[in-house]
Order: sequence, then structure tokens, then C-alpha cells
Amino acid sequence: MESGRVRKQRQVLILFLLSGVAQAGWGLRRYFVMEETESGSFVADLAKDLELGMGELAARGARVASEDNEPRLQLDLQTGKLILNEKLDREQLCGPTEPCVMHFQVLLNKPLEVFRAELLVGDINDHSPEFSEREMILKILENSPPGTVFPLKKAQDLDVGNNNVQNYNIGSNSHFHISTIKRGDGRKYPELVLDKELDHEEQSEFRLTLTALDGGSPPRSGTTQIRVLVLDVNDNAPQFEQILYEVQVPENSPIGSLVVKVSARDLDAGANGQITYSLFYSSQEIGKTFELNSLSGEIRLIKMLDFETISSYELDIEASDGGGLSGKCSVSIKVLDVNDNSPELTISSFTSPIPENSPETEVALFRTRDRDSGENGRTVCSIQDDVPFTLKPSVENFYRLVTEGALDRETRAQYNITITVTDLGTPRLKTEHSIIILVSDVNDNTPAFTQTSYTLLVRENNQPALHIGSVSATDRDSGTNAQITYSLLPNQDPHLPLASLVSINADNGQLFALRALDFEALQSFEFRVGATDQGSPALSSQALVRVVVLDDNDNSPFVLYPMQNASAPCTELVPRAAEQGYLVTKVVAVDRDSGQNAWLSYQLLKATEPGMFGVWAHNGEVHTARLLSERDAARHRLVVLVKDNGQPPLSASITLHVLLVDGFSQPYLPLPEVAPERAQGDSLTVYLVIALASVSSLFLFSVVVFVVVRLCRRSESAPLGVYSVPEGHFPGHLVDVSGTGTLSQSYQYEVCLKGDSESNEFRFLKPIFPNILRQDSGRKLEDIPTLQNNLELLLEALPNSWK
Repeated sequence: MESGRVRKQRQVLILFLLSGVAQAGWGLRRYFVMEETESGSFVADLAKDLELGMGELAARGARVASEDNEPRLQLDLQTGKLILNEKLDREQLCGPTEPCVMHFQVLLNKPLEVFRAELLVGDINDHSPEFSEREMILKILENSPPGTVFPLKKAQDLDVGNNNVQNYNIGSNSHFHISTIKRGDGRKYPELVLDKELDHEEQSEFRLTLTALDGGSPPRSGTTQIRVLVLDVNDNAPQFEQILYEVQVPENSPIGSLVVKVSARDLDAGANGQITYSLFYSSQEIGKTFELNSLSGEIRLIKMLDFETISSYELDIEASDGGGLSGKCSVSIKVLDVNDNSPELTISSFTSPIPENSPETEVALFRTRDRDSGENGRTVCSIQDDVPFTLKPSVENFYRLVTEGALDRETRAQYNITITVTDLGTPRLKTEHSIIILVSDVNDNTPAFTQTSYTLLVRENNQPALHIGSVSATDRDSGTNAQITYSLLPNQDPHLPLASLVSINADNGQLFALRALDFEALQSFEFRVGATDQGSPALSSQALVRVVVLDDNDNSPFVLYPMQNASAPCTELVPRAAEQGYLVTKVVAVDRDSGQNAWLSYQLLKATEPGMFGVWAHNGEVHTARLLSERDAARHRLVVLVKDNGQPPLSASITLHVLLVDGFSQPYLPLPEVAPERAQGDSLTVYLVIALASVSSLFLFSVVVFVVVRLCRRSESAPLGVYSVPEGHFPGHLVDVSGTGTLSQSYQYEVCLKGDSESNEFRFLKPIFPNILRQDSGRKLEDIPTLQNNLELLLEALPNSWK
């Protein structure tokens, strides 16, 4: 990115705190309900607490959202009362945590407001105390003094507060009584107190019943058996190096990791000095999480830790020797939080599709949170940069996804928005949530024709109702806004009966000729068509259509050179030393048709010796196709076919005679087959020249008279742009050649007969002047040099024998 470029920040830092700033005018409200309360029970009157009317809750789309997204509460929008959606089990919701608080929010739209509240779930005495073992075995030395205290394993009660275990007692006996103590965690533990000295020989075993009572009403109880074994004297009991072991373990520690190693000593020898370790009290969760090696005292993990579930553990370890004595220590394990929870994103509301051209619009409302703590729970929220949307922080941890401005469906009809929530822990974790936003159409685009004007070609004498072409328009809108209807617009030329000439299909824009067209009567005409969409309001556009009537292919090509009515066939001389590609002659032809009907192509139809000569298809030039040799025949006859490009194509053919000579200095002898007709050819040539001269003179005289008459008439009425006719005698020996094929103009050629030539060849000179000057034809004087240049090119293409 270039320096200085301002990048719009789309990331917002959010803190997941246990407490937040309360909404103005609303404190953190707390409500209370007892567990196991029936579904549908009344919790609170939110309409009254929020000071809102009954209908205002529904109008603002009020809804309740809980932290874990479970629908335990339901808001009645008609009455404004908050009711239970299901029975609540406090032990399932909070476990041993007291108090049991369920956080929830009340969301209101227009404008967006979030009100925080808490629901305290009260405990009922629905669980009895339970001991982990049905029988406890306690070994006591016979020399233990009265007042010695022996800790016992406590009972477990899932209830909390007064409903938890409050007292322990045993049956009446003369040696022991139960003392109930309260530790720092608030729980009460039983201890067996020796009241009277023991005598192994007198009584080696006692059986006592231990009862645990909770404080509920009515109270619940649980019992277990205590089996006391009186042992002979063992002087030294095991002693731990530390009474309390405190360790910290990261929650991502792998299974099998060493947590801590406890160690105890016993001064006795032999069996009385052999120590074994055991968990003095083991809850179900501790037993599933930790494993104690009875010989080494190592405590290892057998289950992954989770800081978010349990953040600390308290273990009581007992070391027992072979003589029955034991010592105890405590292990406090603190679980350290690591960044192992990805941020969470919950969509509260989502709107799609969005009408295009709308101003800033709220698309989605969502909430983010991270279950980790500290830096691991701080998050950054962002979306990609190449979309016209932005994130706006709302109250607490809610965010609004809004458009930056008006959207254009024709530019982009769908957006895939990826919302990324990244925490600030190490390593950083992120959560991506994709939503697809559709943009609905508004009729804001007029139909557009594929062309601003259309030219349609129709051959004359067509069948009525002939499909002559189509117009097509597109609309960038969609649905009914893009449905297009075509129509003929009113014609501004009152002399053109458009309604009787063409019609248009309103659905697809196809144009039809209603009657047969006549090229001589109407060569072309124009009209306009309209395209209108079905939107509201409807939009339209128009295009120009020009119909050109085409002529049929009814004229065959006409060969100018060689002359088809010559008295003797034309003979071309080719030296035997000519290279491959040598220009022998050029066939010149025209076609009176127009367009592609006058496009001529040439091909060699027959040849005395195939492969020796070739004809260029586009210009009629005849070239040698290979080198000539002495063994090639001297005379060759070529038939060239001239064909136009009409449908069906028409053609004409011309025969060429080629004579191979050793050089142009070699006397040119007449062909044997031509000699007997030489006298007749000479006479015919004379008659032809006389006839051409007479006709040309008469024609030129008529043109001069016509031009003079027109000039006289124009001079009487303010003449403009009159062309002057050059004075002088027009030659009478001119041949007029007209055509509309490869020669686009009419020319007069000077034709003379070479008297000294035994082949009676014609000689073409440069054109004298265009055969007619007409102001009405639109031809300017500047065209004359162009016409002369075209004829010069034609003359240059002729073989030397014609020149």
C-alpha cells in the first residue's frame, strides 16, 4: 500500500468483561426463581420494568437472548411478561457454584437498545448426601491416646447452601464420637475422635454407622459403614515433606503429563517402613482427571483440563506404611488459562434481500464473546475491505452490519460477507462467519438496444409475412422490470405506409414484411421501433431501423477482354524462358448486378496441359504455374470460367490461346487454323470499326445537344453548379462500355485497329472523358481524375500484345 493512503479501519476492539456499563435509565435488574419451577411460570413483568406500553414491545421487536443461546426464557409480547420456557435444574446449570446466576439481555429495535438482567436460580433440597464408598476401613493403633482425631471421607451433596451437608453423626458407642469441621472452601468434613483407649487384645475391630445430614426441610441423609481395625503398636507413622503442595498446570497440558510428585518418609524399618500412596478422598471428577502412582507418589493427567469448566482442584493424599499407620497431605492444583477457545459469534437479526438505491441500511445485528480470560478473551472484529459495508459497534458486545451507501444490483447482485472475530491471545484464534446478502431490483435502467440503428436487407419479390430480421434490447434490471415489449413508433413521413409494409412481434422483436417489396419502386425506407419494460414507472428507449431492398441476381458476367465477338481468337505470346508466376494475360469482366452478385471469381476450367497455367481467383490474372521447357507443346488452349457470387451463381467462359516462343524477336507466324479465315476477319474488323464510329458520333452529338439545352434552361433561372462542356470535336471512333460490376463507372475507350498486325488485335488507349456528365447523379468534377486512374489500372493489367 502506498504511504499516506488512508485506510478505513473496520476493526473494533471488544472486551469480554464480567460487568458492563448499564443502559441509561436502567440498572442491572435481578430476578429470582426456584429450580424445578413448572414451565410457563411467571418470572417478571418486563413491560412494567422497562416502562413501555403493551404494544410498544411488539412494535420494537423485543426479544430475549441468553449467554448460551438456550431458549430457557420467553417474552410474551402481548402482556409484556417474562415466563419460563422450561424447567430449570440448578445443578445442571451451575453445578456447585453459588449463587447460580443466568445472564440474559432484552433487545429492542428502532432504536437498538440492550438491557441486561440476571436470573438467580434458587436451590431446593432435591438431592441426598452420598458417600463415595459404602464402607470405610480405618486402622488405629492400640496405643493411640484419647482425643486423637481421624479424618473421614466426606459425603457429597449436589445441593448448595443449607441444602448441602451440614452435620455428621454415628451410632452410640463408648470409644468414638464424630466431630464436624468446616474448611476454607465452605464444605463440612467429618472427623472420628477417640474417646477411650483401645486394646487390640480386648476388641480388635469396631463397626460404626456414619450418617450425613443436610440442612433442607425436610432434611435428607446418607449413610456409610466405618470399619475400625485396632492394630498393634507401630511406632512411626509416615510423614509428608510438605503438608500442602501447590502447583499450576496449563490447561493444554497433554495426557500423561506429570502434575506433581508427593513424598513421605517412615522411620520404621521393614514392612512398617514401606509406604504406599492413595487418594484419601476422590470425587468422581478427580478420579477421571488424575492418576496417583501408589509407589512413587506421582500424580499424572489422564484427562485434558479445561480452565473454563474447572479452574482448580483440591486433592487429599494419604501415605500408609505396612504397619497400618498413615499420614496425609493436601495438593492444590490451579489450572492456568491458555488461548484454547475461539471467539463465538451469534447472529441476532438478519435482513436479506436489500432494495438497491436504499440509503444506509442495517443488514445484521450480532454479538461476539470469547470464553477465555484476560488477553485471551479480548477480541477484534472485522470484515473484508472490498465490500460496501461497515461494522458499527453498538451497546456492550453487539455490532451492527450496515451498508455504506446505496447499492446497485446491476453492478453486483450478491455479496458474500465474511465476519472475522480474532482474539488477542497467543497464538491468536479466530472465527469466521459468512453471510450472503442479496440485493433486490428497482426499475432504474431503461431498455438498451444492442445497436442504435439496424440495417436489414430484403430481396425484392419476397413472400408476404417474410421474417426480414430482428431487433433486440436488453434491460439490466431483473424480473418484471426486465420484461421488454417491442412496438413500431409512429412514422413521421406521411407518404410512407409503414403499417402496410412491416410489423413487429411485441415479445421478441422479430420484424416481418407484410407484402412483396419492389426494388424499382422502393429501394429503402426507415422507421423507429420502441422497447418498453414492465416496471413501475415503465421505462423505454427507441432505435432506428433501415430496410434496404436488394436486387436479384439476373445478369451473367460479361467479359471485356478478350473480346468475345472478335473476328479471330486472341493469342498470347509467352517466352519459354519465363519464370514460374509469369503474367501471361488478364481476363477482365464486369457484372451489371450489384453487391455480392457482382463479386466475380475466376477459375481455369480446361487446359491443354493441366498444371502449366493457373488463374488467380480474385483478379483474373493468368500466370505460369511452373517453369517451361523445350518439351512443352507450343500451342495451348485455356478455358477460363468467370462466375459471380449470386444465388444461384451465374457464369460466363472465355477461351484463351497461348503460344510458346523462344523470344519476342522470333517472327510471329499465324496459327495454321487461323490463316484461312484471315481475309474474312479483316473485312469484319473494318465493318465493326465503321459501325462503332457511327454510333459513337451520333451518341456524342445527342449528349452535346442535351447538355446545351440543359445549360440554357439553367442560365435563365439563377444556375448553380453547372458543369461546362469542353468545346471541340468528340472523336467518332469511341466505344462505350458500361457496367456496374468490377468497373464502377462508364467510360469511352479509343479503339483502333493495328493495320500492320496480322492478328487483327485491338489497341486500347486511355479514356477520353466520361461518357456523360449529369448534375443529377451527384457526381462531382473531382471524380474525373479518379475514373481516369481506375482505367489506367485496367490498361496496365492488359497484356502487352493489346497495348
